Amino acid sequence: MRIISWNVSGLRAILNKGFMGFVKKENPDIICLQETKVDDKFQINIPGYINYINNGEKKGYSGTAIFTKIKPIKYSFGKDKEGRVIALEFSKFVLVNVYTPNSQRGLTRLDYRMKWDKEFLEYLEKFEKPVIVCGDFNVAHKEIDLANPKANRRNAGFTDEERDNFTKLLGSGFIDTFREFNDKPGQYSFWVYFANARAKNVGWRIDYFLVSKNLKSKLKDAFILNKVIGSDHCPIGLEIEG
Repeated sequence: MRIISWNVSGLRAILNKGFMGFVKKENPDIICLQETKVDDKFQINIPGYINYINNGEKKGYSGTAIFTKIKPIKYSFGKDKEGRVIALEFSKFVLVNVYTPNSQRGLTRLDYRMKWDKEFLEYLEKFEKPVIVCGDFNVAHKEIDLANPKANRRNAGFTDEERDNFTKLLGSGFIDTFREFNDKPGQYSFWVYFANARAKNVGWRIDYFLVSKNLKSKLKDAFILNKVIGSDHCPIGLEIEG
Protein backbone atom coordinates (compact mmCIF):
# COMPACT_ATOMS: atom_id res chain seq x y z
CA MET A 1 0.00 0.00 0.00
CA ARG A 2 1.33 3.39 -1.03
CA ILE A 3 0.09 6.51 0.79
CA ILE A 4 0.99 10.11 -0.03
CA SER A 5 0.58 13.15 2.25
CA TRP A 6 0.91 16.75 1.07
CA ASN A 7 0.18 20.21 2.43
CA VAL A 8 -0.91 21.75 -0.87
CA SER A 9 -1.45 25.31 0.39
CA GLY A 10 -4.70 25.51 -1.56
CA LEU A 11 -6.38 22.67 -3.45
CA ARG A 12 -7.71 24.95 -6.19
CA ALA A 13 -4.22 26.38 -6.72
CA ILE A 14 -2.50 23.00 -6.87
CA LEU A 15 -4.93 21.80 -9.54
CA ASN A 16 -3.39 24.42 -11.83
CA LYS A 17 0.14 23.24 -11.00
CA GLY A 18 0.09 19.67 -12.26
CA PHE A 19 -1.63 17.92 -9.36
CA MET A 20 -3.58 15.47 -11.54
CA GLY A 21 -0.40 14.57 -13.40
CA PHE A 22 1.34 14.00 -10.09
CA VAL A 23 -1.43 11.63 -8.95
CA LYS A 24 -1.28 9.72 -12.23
CA LYS A 25 2.49 9.36 -12.02
CA GLU A 26 2.69 8.33 -8.35
CA ASN A 27 -0.53 6.26 -8.46
CA PRO A 28 -0.94 6.07 -4.66
CA ASP A 29 -3.64 4.00 -3.03
CA ILE A 30 -4.47 6.91 -0.73
CA ILE A 31 -3.71 10.63 -0.88
CA CYS A 32 -4.00 12.85 2.21
CA LEU A 33 -3.99 16.62 1.75
CA GLN A 34 -3.74 19.46 4.22
CA GLU A 35 -4.46 23.20 3.97
CA THR A 36 -6.98 22.64 1.20
CA LYS A 37 -8.64 26.07 1.70
CA VAL A 38 -11.87 25.12 -0.09
CA ASP A 39 -15.53 25.47 0.88
CA ASP A 40 -18.51 23.15 0.66
CA LYS A 41 -19.32 24.31 -2.88
CA PHE A 42 -16.00 22.97 -4.19
CA GLN A 43 -16.17 19.69 -6.09
CA ILE A 44 -13.40 17.46 -7.39
CA ASN A 45 -13.32 14.07 -9.05
CA ILE A 46 -10.17 11.99 -9.31
CA PRO A 47 -11.04 8.88 -11.33
CA GLY A 48 -10.76 5.74 -9.24
CA TYR A 49 -10.77 7.55 -5.89
CA ILE A 50 -13.42 8.17 -3.25
CA ASN A 51 -13.01 11.59 -1.65
CA TYR A 52 -13.54 12.81 1.90
CA ILE A 53 -13.18 16.56 2.41
CA ASN A 54 -13.34 18.33 5.77
CA ASN A 55 -13.67 22.08 5.35
CA GLY A 56 -13.25 24.60 8.12
CA GLU A 57 -15.93 27.15 8.97
CA LYS A 58 -13.66 30.03 7.93
CA LYS A 59 -13.67 30.37 4.16
CA GLY A 60 -10.31 29.89 2.45
CA TYR A 61 -8.58 28.65 5.59
CA SER A 62 -7.20 25.29 6.76
CA GLY A 63 -9.07 22.13 5.73
CA THR A 64 -8.10 18.53 4.98
CA ALA A 65 -8.98 15.93 2.34
CA ILE A 66 -8.41 12.24 1.67
CA PHE A 67 -8.73 10.50 -1.70
CA THR A 68 -8.72 6.72 -1.47
CA LYS A 69 -9.00 3.80 -3.88
CA ILE A 70 -9.91 1.54 -0.96
CA LYS A 71 -13.34 2.08 0.53
CA PRO A 72 -13.11 2.47 4.33
CA ILE A 73 -15.38 0.76 6.79
CA LYS A 74 -16.30 4.18 8.11
CA TYR A 75 -15.01 7.74 8.30
CA SER A 76 -15.17 10.61 10.76
CA PHE A 77 -14.14 14.25 10.97
CA GLY A 78 -12.46 15.93 13.93
CA LYS A 79 -14.57 18.13 16.17
CA ASP A 80 -12.55 21.30 15.69
CA LYS A 81 -14.06 24.13 13.60
CA GLU A 82 -11.09 24.40 11.23
CA GLY A 83 -11.41 21.10 9.36
CA ARG A 84 -8.10 19.80 10.62
CA VAL A 85 -8.72 16.05 11.07
CA ILE A 86 -10.13 13.19 9.00
CA ALA A 87 -10.05 9.55 10.10
CA LEU A 88 -10.76 6.53 7.91
CA GLU A 89 -11.15 3.09 9.46
CA PHE A 90 -9.98 0.14 7.38
CA SER A 91 -9.98 -3.56 8.29
CA LYS A 92 -6.47 -3.60 9.79
CA PHE A 93 -5.78 0.01 10.77
CA VAL A 94 -7.11 3.53 11.12
CA LEU A 95 -5.68 6.29 8.94
CA VAL A 96 -5.72 9.80 10.41
CA ASN A 97 -4.94 12.88 8.32
CA VAL A 98 -4.06 15.96 10.39
CA TYR A 99 -3.21 19.61 9.83
CA THR A 100 -1.87 20.75 13.20
CA PRO A 101 -2.37 24.44 14.09
CA ASN A 102 0.61 26.76 13.70
CA SER A 103 1.66 28.66 16.83
CA GLN A 104 1.95 31.79 14.66
CA ARG A 105 4.44 34.64 14.61
CA GLY A 106 5.13 35.85 18.13
CA LEU A 107 3.68 32.55 19.41
CA THR A 108 0.25 34.17 19.67
CA ARG A 109 -1.41 30.78 19.30
CA LEU A 110 0.99 28.69 21.37
CA ASP A 111 -1.50 28.17 24.21
CA TYR A 112 -4.10 26.93 21.75
CA ARG A 113 -1.47 24.69 20.17
CA MET A 114 -0.60 23.16 23.55
CA LYS A 115 -4.26 22.38 24.16
CA TRP A 116 -4.57 20.94 20.65
CA ASP A 117 -1.56 18.64 21.08
CA LYS A 118 -2.94 17.25 24.33
CA GLU A 119 -6.41 16.65 22.93
CA PHE A 120 -5.09 15.15 19.68
CA LEU A 121 -2.99 12.62 21.57
CA GLU A 122 -6.06 11.65 23.63
CA TYR A 123 -8.00 11.32 20.37
CA LEU A 124 -5.43 8.94 18.86
CA GLU A 125 -5.29 6.82 22.01
CA LYS A 126 -9.00 6.01 21.73
CA PHE A 127 -8.62 3.93 18.57
CA GLU A 128 -8.60 0.18 19.15
CA LYS A 129 -6.85 -0.65 15.87
CA PRO A 130 -3.28 0.28 14.93
CA VAL A 131 -3.02 3.85 13.66
CA ILE A 132 -1.26 5.50 10.74
CA VAL A 133 -1.28 9.26 11.24
CA CYS A 134 0.08 11.64 8.64
CA GLY A 135 0.11 15.29 7.78
CA ASP A 136 1.59 18.67 8.59
CA PHE A 137 2.41 18.59 12.31
CA ASN A 138 3.92 22.10 12.24
CA VAL A 139 6.93 21.10 14.34
CA ALA A 140 10.51 20.17 13.57
CA HIS A 141 11.15 17.55 16.21
CA LYS A 142 14.94 17.61 16.45
CA GLU A 143 17.77 19.90 15.35
CA ILE A 144 18.43 17.60 12.40
CA ASP A 145 14.92 18.41 11.15
CA LEU A 146 15.61 22.03 10.19
CA ALA A 147 18.44 23.94 8.57
CA ASN A 148 18.92 26.65 11.21
CA PRO A 149 18.01 25.27 14.65
CA LYS A 150 19.87 27.85 16.73
CA ALA A 151 18.24 30.79 14.96
CA ASN A 152 14.76 29.29 15.41
CA ARG A 153 14.78 28.18 19.05
CA ARG A 154 11.76 30.29 20.08
CA ASN A 155 10.05 30.48 16.73
CA ALA A 156 6.79 28.75 15.89
CA GLY A 157 7.47 25.13 15.00
CA PHE A 158 10.64 24.81 17.05
CA THR A 159 9.73 25.83 20.59
CA ASP A 160 10.65 23.51 23.44
CA GLU A 161 6.95 23.10 24.20
CA GLU A 162 6.03 21.93 20.70
CA ARG A 163 9.01 19.61 20.46
CA ASP A 164 8.29 18.12 23.90
CA ASN A 165 4.71 17.43 22.89
CA PHE A 166 5.88 15.64 19.76
CA THR A 167 8.23 13.57 21.91
CA LYS A 168 5.23 12.66 24.09
CA LEU A 169 3.28 11.66 20.99
CA LEU A 170 6.04 9.30 19.87
CA GLY A 171 6.42 8.03 23.41
CA SER A 172 2.76 7.07 23.50
CA GLY A 173 3.49 4.32 20.98
CA PHE A 174 4.29 5.82 17.57
CA ILE A 175 7.23 5.61 15.18
CA ASP A 176 8.56 8.46 13.02
CA THR A 177 8.68 6.33 9.87
CA PHE A 178 11.05 8.52 7.84
CA ARG A 179 13.77 8.19 10.46
CA GLU A 180 13.44 4.42 10.28
CA PHE A 181 14.88 4.64 6.77
CA ASN A 182 16.88 7.88 6.64
CA ASP A 183 19.03 9.41 9.37
CA LYS A 184 20.72 12.03 7.21
CA PRO A 185 20.49 15.82 7.73
CA GLY A 186 19.19 18.15 5.01
CA GLN A 187 15.94 16.20 4.53
CA TYR A 188 13.11 18.73 4.54
CA SER A 189 9.47 18.98 3.49
CA PHE A 190 8.83 22.74 3.86
CA TRP A 191 10.64 25.88 2.71
CA VAL A 192 9.53 29.49 3.09
CA TYR A 193 8.82 31.26 -0.19
CA PHE A 194 11.31 34.10 0.31
CA ALA A 195 15.15 34.28 0.27
CA ASN A 196 15.39 31.51 -2.32
CA ALA A 197 15.07 29.05 0.57
CA ARG A 198 14.03 26.01 -1.45
CA ALA A 199 16.84 26.35 -3.98
CA LYS A 200 19.29 26.64 -1.09
CA ASN A 201 17.53 23.83 0.81
CA VAL A 202 17.06 26.01 3.89
CA GLY A 203 14.06 24.08 5.08
CA TRP A 204 12.14 22.28 7.81
CA ARG A 205 10.86 18.71 8.15
CA ILE A 206 7.43 19.29 9.65
CA ASP A 207 5.41 16.74 7.66
CA TYR A 208 5.35 13.17 8.98
CA PHE A 209 4.01 9.68 8.71
CA LEU A 210 3.75 8.14 12.16
CA VAL A 211 2.60 4.56 12.75
CA SER A 212 1.74 2.49 15.79
CA LYS A 213 4.73 0.44 16.91
CA ASN A 214 2.95 -2.81 16.14
CA LEU A 215 3.00 -1.82 12.46
CA LYS A 216 6.79 -1.52 12.38
CA SER A 217 7.33 -4.94 10.80
CA LYS A 218 5.01 -3.96 7.94
CA LEU A 219 6.96 -0.82 6.95
CA LYS A 220 8.51 -0.97 3.49
CA ASP A 221 9.64 2.62 2.90
CA ALA A 222 9.11 6.22 3.95
CA PHE A 223 10.25 9.05 1.72
CA ILE A 224 10.17 12.75 0.87
CA LEU A 225 9.41 13.80 -2.71
CA ASN A 226 11.39 17.02 -2.50
CA LYS A 227 11.59 17.52 -6.27
CA VAL A 228 7.81 17.94 -6.56
CA ILE A 229 6.82 21.61 -6.67
CA GLY A 230 3.48 23.42 -6.45
CA SER A 231 3.38 24.34 -2.75
CA ASP A 232 5.74 25.60 -0.05
CA HIS A 233 5.60 21.98 1.16
CA CYS A 234 6.48 18.90 -0.86
CA PRO A 235 4.70 15.53 -0.71
CA ILE A 236 5.88 12.78 1.60
CA GLY A 237 5.09 9.09 1.29
CA LEU A 238 4.78 5.75 3.01
CA GLU A 239 4.84 2.21 1.69
CA ILE A 240 3.43 -0.39 4.05
CA GLU A 241 1.94 -3.87 3.82
CA GLY A 242 -1.80 -3.44 3.45
